[in-house]
Amino acid sequence: MIKKGKPKKVLILGSGALQIGQAGEFDYSGSQAIKALNEDGIKSVLINPNIATIQTSEQLADQVYFVPIKTEFVEKIIEKEQPDGILLGFGGQTALNTGLDLYKKGILEKHNVNVLGTPVETINDTEDRFLFGEKVLEAGLKIARSKTVHNVNEALATGEEIGYPVMVRIAYALGGLGSGIVEKKEELKEKATRAFSFTNQILIEESLYGWKEVEYEIVRDKYDNCITVCSMENVDPMGIHTGDSVVVAPVQTLSAAENFKLRSIGIRLIRHLGIIGECNIQYALSPTEDDYRIIEVNARLSRSSALASKATGYPLAFVATKLAIGYNLNEIENIITKETSSCFEPALDYVVLKYPRWDLQKFSNVSQELGTEMKSVGEVMAIGRTFEEVLQKAIRMLDIGMMGFVGNTIKSNDLKKSLAQPTDKRLFYISQAMSEGMSVDDINEYSKIDKWFLYKMKNVVDLFGKIDGRKLSDINTELFWRLKSAGFSDQQIADATNTDMSDVREERKKLKVIPSIKQIDTLAAEYPAQTNYLYMTYNGSKDDIEAGEEKQVIVLGGGAYRIGSSVEFDWCCVNAAQTLDKHGFKSIMVNYNPETVSTDHDTCHKLYFEEMTLER
Repeated sequence: MIKKGKPKKVLILGSGALQIGQAGEFDYSGSQAIKALNEDGIKSVLINPNIATIQTSEQLADQVYFVPIKTEFVEKIIEKEQPDGILLGFGGQTALNTGLDLYKKGILEKHNVNVLGTPVETINDTEDRFLFGEKVLEAGLKIARSKTVHNVNEALATGEEIGYPVMVRIAYALGGLGSGIVEKKEELKEKATRAFSFTNQILIEESLYGWKEVEYEIVRDKYDNCITVCSMENVDPMGIHTGDSVVVAPVQTLSAAENFKLRSIGIRLIRHLGIIGECNIQYALSPTEDDYRIIEVNARLSRSSALASKATGYPLAFVATKLAIGYNLNEIENIITKETSSCFEPALDYVVLKYPRWDLQKFSNVSQELGTEMKSVGEVMAIGRTFEEVLQKAIRMLDIGMMGFVGNTIKSNDLKKSLAQPTDKRLFYISQAMSEGMSVDDINEYSKIDKWFLYKMKNVVDLFGKIDGRKLSDINTELFWRLKSAGFSDQQIADATNTDMSDVREERKKLKVIPSIKQIDTLAAEYPAQTNYLYMTYNGSKDDIEAGEEKQVIVLGGGAYRIGSSVEFDWCCVNAAQTLDKHGFKSIMVNYNPETVSTDHDTCHKLYFEEMTLER
């Protein structure tokens, strides 16, 4: 039964074609939104011309329109379908920009269509760089010194005023398009000229290069209840787009005071802005003093939201939809735990690491350098109990021929330059530098990566040194456990000891060095939870579940998105799981891509967020 005041028919704008900066994460968020509406008996109308997505399958939305997400097409569908609500936050920047245009042209008002969730004025305040700065200052919080400019001459004058280096940011742009740090006047002139070819305003701000970058996912309902769902820290410092950064959750190098401070600031700003549903807030945090800057707020689901949802087991997009149609947080059951309401903040007894995947080698003359303009085409997510374990797992998941953090063939002739200039291979150059005896202090000086992360990486290099060139028979039970706990694969150990992987496997099993199955319950075992969300680790003493049920079928997922393999294989996996279910089989999904519908908690009977290797 529909509550009074709830919409009866809702229009959802999808993200359209996959592109760098906007990929499968919006298939995940849109699919969750449709499920949430269906549960309340609300009719859903989806606009998305991307035929490879799960959300455009016949079993989800009531109506699907395969037309461009452009104002003129959406207006015709509004006239025909007459929805009473519209969701703008589930289709990325494309949907948001189109929704703003529909609002500004009076089309939504003309047809009595309510924007559900975050009000349009708030979306505009977060997207317009000048308005956003004003709102942050209104709340008594800090932003980088900056100025909005509308032509090249204004940009050059502002560059002189603030002082080089400066950061250039583009309004209403996708994946940091056109943005970046510039060191001198000529660079600024070139970047501004290019930017004004596709936008009418850019922001020039003080450079915070070398500061830590931290992100918090925050949920708020219309009654002003707020929770922080996930904290995430970039291993890379400021200056690299989050989509191109190695990210770890929860935050690792912040003190409890810093973490609490940023969490409180985030909630204060989100309340001041009046966001309803889900958003993420990005900070720069000084590595040397108690100082911060708020970088931006995304008043919509993003790639970070998909990561946060999969990292914590909190169904962010589902909850955001329920909040948008008028529920408050304590009215929504957490559909993963089945034990708590959605106002319960997740607690993690594990660590998660996201590693981007680039396909830059497929293009001639393309720069390998990373900056604030996103270049990655996909990402992987590893779950474990130590930073060392998840780092090595994630590198293998990339499927680029790397066995882990150590023992790779990538080498640099100019290590200082390779450490200072971020590229898609910088972590492997750090491994080389450590192997060659460069100190953590020096690597920190060149790369600006926090020493905590570097010491963890050094642990992996030091352990590798204990077995490199040794015999397999020299590895005792204790060393075997240490290696496996630090994420070393059987193949890595075989390469180091010049033996076959099958011999390592046999020896490991003989010594009873085997992994445990662990369950993500989002509550760090504070409450009993019913969840099918699993991972394997060598940092455990027993299994959290009993394995070995009858009539089970494993479905191997598509892994990281890359050029030539993306959301279409997720569509295949999800349909395979649904078909198995119809025929009385229990499906077990194995995949490690946080952007996908196949790694959603409700797609299959069991989900192993794990590597797809022979060993696993």
